[in-house]
Amino acid sequence: MLGLIALLFHVAGLGLAVHAVMSTRTSQGAIAWSVSLVSFPYVAVPAYLVLGRSKFNGYVTARQLDAAETETEVVRKVREKATPFIGSLGDEYPGVRAGERLAEIPVLTGNEAELLIDGHETFDSILEGIARAEKYVLVQFYIVKDDELGRQLQQAMIAAARRGARVLFLYDEVGSNKLPKRYLQELREAGAEAYNFHTQQGPSNRFQINFRNHRKIVVVDGKEAWVGGHNVGDEYMGRDPKFGRWRDTHVRIKGPAALALQLSFVEDWHWATGNTPGVSWIPHPAEGTDLPILIVPSGPADKRETATLMFTQVINSARERVWIASPYFVPDQGVMNALRLAALRGVDVRILIPDEPDHLLVYLAAFHFYEEMKDSGITFYRYTDGFMHGKSILVDNSSAVGTANFDNRSFRLNFEITAFFLDPDFTREVEAMFEEDFRNSRLMTPADVNERPPVILKLERSHAGWEIYLDN
Repeated sequence: MLGLIALLFHVAGLGLAVHAVMSTRTSQGAIAWSVSLVSFPYVAVPAYLVLGRSKFNGYVTARQLDAAETETEVVRKVREKATPFIGSLGDEYPGVRAGERLAEIPVLTGNEAELLIDGHETFDSILEGIARAEKYVLVQFYIVKDDELGRQLQQAMIAAARRGARVLFLYDEVGSNKLPKRYLQELREAGAEAYNFHTQQGPSNRFQINFRNHRKIVVVDGKEAWVGGHNVGDEYMGRDPKFGRWRDTHVRIKGPAALALQLSFVEDWHWATGNTPGVSWIPHPAEGTDLPILIVPSGPADKRETATLMFTQVINSARERVWIASPYFVPDQGVMNALRLAALRGVDVRILIPDEPDHLLVYLAAFHFYEEMKDSGITFYRYTDGFMHGKSILVDNSSAVGTANFDNRSFRLNFEITAFFLDPDFTREVEAMFEEDFRNSRLMTPADVNERPPVILKLERSHAGWEIYLDN
């Protein structure tokens, strides 16, 4: 019997090795999986079944099961009603056309945007927005905790539901795995609807646990929306003694682009529940401003590698500067090469990362990427005034704030969303934010590499296999 089991493992390992070579999105990942599956099938076969997928099965199919509620139908409605606000900026921003095709949503004008720096600004704005809700509130976060901030959000949703607004609350079951049933039950008793993203639904998805819905979106009445790096927990307010100040970035959007963020929520809600909520698709332009915004959702259900292609295109289009803030900077070879080429053609490339990250492997990776890229003229800044968790990018006269880190998990395994602001005035605000962060940082130097712990020498070349580390 043991011999038969061993034979089955080896046969399965060979078969899955072929599958890995044919389907794994990176060459490094394909090599790592195939070698492991053939050499160590007893460990690698179960691991591959749980962690080896690079495509999220069923998400696209679920959209197509009900023809009246498909994503295509909703997109059509958005395009029809938002036609007066579709912008044309291809000449001024050469990467826009590719971004629109990746997002399958056009640039929308008629917006205003408010940059929200750190937790107090962000959650004061979000809670005030929920209090203004008249018809509905859509709330989605990766991590929600039952602490002071989490209960503030819960009570705001309960108050909205009790005054007659429909409240839909969506959370990731892995990121929010410690959220107690009591928290959800209190929401439901008040009339709110609360569901997890339900990654593992469907018979073929029982082991589909390596994907995360990392989006953080709040939408109020289809008129205004919030997106950015904050989750819901007291550490995001700077209350955790381990991290101290939590440096993060969110943005509030008012205008037609809020509908694009709403569309992303509706798709996720449809996957999680099988239903499409009745929300308004009528655009409400902001008064006195005409900011063009492109919303780009990305994830493992996409036909293309949206996040990888999007950021590569953005970097390749840079003429003067590329400034990137990311708490987890573990890019693949293609993105690294794009950054190198930008620096070599004279673009000012700066990477802002935490001085003391919350994950060991990310800390180790910083030394590797610094050594790989410093000769190209790329500058690394290490943020020292607390923990830097913001996810933003500035390229020439455009900027972006979203949920995606500069790592393979965000590029390939997470559902993410990014808002691009195609406006020099708003970008100047983002520029001022970056410059303040640079002042609160230190330049990474060769001395940092020389003083690194010896263990890094054993790990520095292993970044190709880091797609499975957990992030927040």
